[in-house]
Amino acid sequence: MSRRSAQDLNDVKSDANNDVKNDANGAAAAKSLAAAPLNAARRPDPVSEPPVVRWLLTGIALLFLALFLVVPLAAVFYQALNKGLRFYFESLADPDALSAIKLTVMTAAIAVPLNLVFGLAASWCIAKFEFRGKALLTTLIDLPFSVSPVISGLIYVLMFGAQGWFGPWLEDHNVQIIFAVPGIVLATIFVTFPFVARELIPLMQAQGNDEEEAAHVLGASGWQIFRRVTLPNVKWGLLYGVILCNARAMGEFGAVSVVSGHIRGQTDTMPLHVEILYNEYNFSAAFAVASLLALLALVTLGLKLLAERHMSAELSAARAVPAYAGPAPSSAAHSAGSPSAPPSFFVNATHASQPHPLKQGEL
Repeated sequence: MSRRSAQDLNDVKSDANNDVKNDANGAAAAKSLAAAPLNAARRPDPVSEPPVVRWLLTGIALLFLALFLVVPLAAVFYQALNKGLRFYFESLADPDALSAIKLTVMTAAIAVPLNLVFGLAASWCIAKFEFRGKALLTTLIDLPFSVSPVISGLIYVLMFGAQGWFGPWLEDHNVQIIFAVPGIVLATIFVTFPFVARELIPLMQAQGNDEEEAAHVLGASGWQIFRRVTLPNVKWGLLYGVILCNARAMGEFGAVSVVSGHIRGQTDTMPLHVEILYNEYNFSAAFAVASLLALLALVTLGLKLLAERHMSAELSAARAVPAYAGPAPSSAAHSAGSPSAPPSFFVNATHASQPHPLKQGEL
């Protein structure tokens, strides 16, 4: 009995020691867990940078913008107004300068609408339909981005020049394309036609075909679907592409320089006229005409920011529209024994108040 009681006493002591050890371990674990948030708070965020690095990177970026954007832009206006406002406006009123301005505006007025029509048609076909040759068409749209503008101008010279493929036929019919306005327009169209399409294709692909299919179910024709569903959804992206296309058309130099012939007062656009004045050491007049292009760039930037703001606002509003939530759950009163009613559906008030471009009865 004494031996058994001693063994029981040892077991009790060992159990007590184990309990003490477990309590100590639990207290240590709780203490470490409590200290973990503090350690995490003290540990630096691996994503963020120290303040010194952030200020250094910001300063480098601002210095780069000042040296390569603000200073050259300010120099253009300073040189343009260096001899006073009277000389500035006299330089712009020069007959050759006025001819260059008119030709530039006329070229943009022809090229931009044609590229608008092509961009809408190409983006609608690529984003909304599946057809053979779709990948080839997408690749051809990007061709002007990969070909030098000078090379594109030489292509038109080889095709429509006096020694080109169609040169003898054009000469027999008294039609001149190279070293004339038609060649300038063709070269401008070639280098600017991707801008509208490249802005609309990803936008239309992101929107999908759900609204067009719904309009088709309601009985809308293809023209009605395009005019009242597709076009309103891409209007700001379309404006964005037109702004970029117009800026490139009015500022194009390489391709136009090859096909124009530099005939002063006839085939000189604004960039070519600036080059001629600068080569003649007429710096103030050259910078006066260049200031118009700089003002165009600033206006283009402002319109671009406006279009981007409206595009982001429309995308945010589209994401905020709630999806269909299914039938409404039955209330407690109905479950208490009232006769069953047909299932109702949730309709979001904001979504219901939004005007849809197509409604049944308007088709």
